[in-house]
Amino acid sequence: MLEKFFKLKENNTNVKTEVIGGVTTFMTMAYILAVNPTMLEAAGMDKTAVLMATALAAFIGTLVMALLANYPFALAPGMGLNAYFAYTVCGTMGYSWQVALAAVLAEGVIFIVLSLTSVREAIFNSIPFTLKKGVSVGIGLFIAFIGLQGAYLVVDNDTTLLSYVDFAGDFHTKGICAILALIGLFVTVIFYIKNVKGSILIGILVTWILGMIAQALGLYTVDESNGFYSLYPTFGITDFSSIKLTFGQVFKADFSNVSILNFIAVLFAFLFVDLFDTLGTLVGVATKADMLDENGKLPKVKQALLADAVATSAGAIIGTSTTTTFVESSAGVAAGARTGLASVVTGVLFLLSIFFSPIFCAIPGFATAPALIFVGFLMISAILDIDFKDLTEAVPAYLCLLCMPMMYSISEGIAIGVISYVVINVVCGKAKKITTLMYLLTILFICKYIFL
Repeated sequence: MLEKFFKLKENNTNVKTEVIGGVTTFMTMAYILAVNPTMLEAAGMDKTAVLMATALAAFIGTLVMALLANYPFALAPGMGLNAYFAYTVCGTMGYSWQVALAAVLAEGVIFIVLSLTSVREAIFNSIPFTLKKGVSVGIGLFIAFIGLQGAYLVVDNDTTLLSYVDFAGDFHTKGICAILALIGLFVTVIFYIKNVKGSILIGILVTWILGMIAQALGLYTVDESNGFYSLYPTFGITDFSSIKLTFGQVFKADFSNVSILNFIAVLFAFLFVDLFDTLGTLVGVATKADMLDENGKLPKVKQALLADAVATSAGAIIGTSTTTTFVESSAGVAAGARTGLASVVTGVLFLLSIFFSPIFCAIPGFATAPALIFVGFLMISAILDIDFKDLTEAVPAYLCLLCMPMMYSISEGIAIGVISYVVINVVCGKAKKITTLMYLLTILFICKYIFL
């Protein structure tokens, strides 16, 4: 049955190899179960409910990918998109998380329509290559900055706006957390360099365990009034009823104080980032697995994109930010995974992880900070693909990646990048290379700044 459905022999693999590949992929991306609830909690969402939604969205998306495309690609709520959800839409812009979920659901529905045609690929191709890379780098910097704050390595300062933590003055709270986060970062980096599977998850767990030891030795002081809680986990039974706190809440969003242009801008930002992230990941992982045809195209790209779109829509209804294909799927591919059977294994493991939600939800923010900082590094590597010899390409990408962390907003970085690209190239006599979509986006963003 497995052979007939997943075509194992045709793909030069077997059940054992696919299972190992599926487990490997899960290990490398399981950190999202700890990171995503922590980030969306900042938007006012219940941590346990978000963890369950994260696991369920990953299970649904990965299973759909296996059944529709028969590819060893796993999905889960994406990094960067969750940061935009929590810190920009619900933070800077002040919208409720229900409204943010509505934007995610709208994005998913639009992507379902686009994925059934060739429009999604056409949109992807109409955006300048360097600007795509600038977005990736900018999100990496933004995530890393959030990680530095979560680790208390970067704190507010009245004189310089930002500074490093006062290690001596706040040693038993922020200071020790910062030190442990640094240790966790080094552990993550070293394990990653040595190709240890699940290095990011291991870094999180090591940081947390060291924190519990520090608490036992009196180096870490519990101060709940200032947000420093006990680091010891609770081993209770998962409260499955908590999922009702997020499930279906997207349909209860209050749009009475939501500007139409702002909502469109939010929706576009989700579309923009998810579009490039998904297609880039699919091409990258497929290349590693040698799945591209003689023309360099992925044979079942429409089915893969549709799985991504369905997962995003389902995730929004369940209660989590945009679900997307994870580049960590390449770890499973490197372990030999070549079919959707590996994805089934990964999806089932995500489903089973719900039973351990009390443990995942107890992981403190400073323990997940090393993961954010390191994932930021992995995304920043895209800067190598920017052509700095052509300033009409490089400067807009630079402004885009610079503005995201500085303005604490992914959407603002995208807006500045798009506007600067069009203006610079038009004035410099290179208007012919600008697509119609870029002109439309520029007009939209300019109207946003004028009228909002």
